[in-house]
Amino acid sequence: MANSSDPQILADQVKQFARSLGFDLVGIASADPPAHRDYFRQWLDSGQHGTMRYLAARFDERTDPRHYFPGAKSIVCVALNYAVPLQPVPDADRAHHGRVARYALGDDYHDLMKDRLHQLADFIRGSFGGQTRAGVDTAPIMERELAGRAGLGWVGKNTCIIDPRIGSFILLGQVLTTIELAPDAPMTDHCGTCTRCIDACPTAAITGPYQLDARRCISYLTIEHRGEIDPDLRPMVGDWLYGCDICQDVCPHNSKLPAATGPALQPRFPTGSLDVREVLKWTDEEYRERLRGSAMKRVKLPILQRNARIVQENSQK
Repeated sequence: MANSSDPQILADQVKQFARSLGFDLVGIASADPPAHRDYFRQWLDSGQHGTMRYLAARFDERTDPRHYFPGAKSIVCVALNYAVPLQPVPDADRAHHGRVARYALGDDYHDLMKDRLHQLADFIRGSFGGQTRAGVDTAPIMERELAGRAGLGWVGKNTCIIDPRIGSFILLGQVLTTIELAPDAPMTDHCGTCTRCIDACPTAAITGPYQLDARRCISYLTIEHRGEIDPDLRPMVGDWLYGCDICQDVCPHNSKLPAATGPALQPRFPTGSLDVREVLKWTDEEYRERLRGSAMKRVKLPILQRNARIVQENSQK
């Protein structure tokens, strides 16, 4: 007869509470090191992370949860759907609008996710004891591999986690705990022979199935890259002002998505875009006001205006 310390019973209780917080997916992974440590090392050594030096700075912690959080036994992995319907841009304005990746259209997801993750961590400690540590994508955690191991979905050829029910427009988070919880089984890969994401990437950043060269990725170029963008890549940025969703938009598993709920996830820009003519005129004060509480503040005004100029250039070709 199972008792209150049974790992499966504890896991079921944790999952039930996580769902009550509004998470769409929840699964459990062991705290064993990720299987792709060597590939990640090679990826870094080849420079494919570009200027994202923080990815290499804490390599041992990033590739071993127990190094990051000593005593960790289990990792609770959660996901939140952020897919929202968008209004069409009027034809007269279309040439002047720069698109924004969907994840950045609502309130800053870091705040939203951290608040719920801390509640989940408090529940685990209060109910079962032990220690916990919560993390979103700012923590040195290989979140996609762990989410795949926890059964939240599979890592697709575009390197995103894909769930067959709610697709890949999902935010990931984790709670590491020293309590032993029964792990879930990984999900089977359902990408099959499909190569739509690879074929659709304008910059050929997806160099092969499950392989991404960040230096060519439009999301990297418009958000993480602080210098001038390579003239050969500028035309390929197209009308993307901040981030890029192309490899997700073309994915068959994203063809029919349930709409995200909750006011914090709703788009502050109903069309999912901004008029780049206005962005180019923004003052620092206007920038702070328009993007208050937004994940778009990851980039400062000069970089956003750099992107706006590229969108404007591309619209005139």
